Amino acid sequence: MSIETSRIGRKCERAVVTAYQELREVGQPDMQAFAACTTLYRIHHPESSITEARRLVAEWIDHHVVRKADGQTPGCDC
Repeated sequence: MSIETSRIGRKCERAVVTAYQELREVGQPDMQAFAACTTLYRIHHPESSITEARRLVAEWIDHHVVRKADGQTPGCDC
């Protein structure tokens, strides 16, 4: 299930995708893994609203895990 995350440029994006994959690999349900990753993102970006964090995390998971796509995604500059 894991993808190669070293090619992901943003630190937060890489951390979120890695955490999501690892949580799913140890049996965490999708929504619990998603919620944990949203919390992870907000720890690093407390200025982000919960809605914005959920949107970004969902886009990153969809892009990297579901579609296994390359290229840029929207998000923070870190």
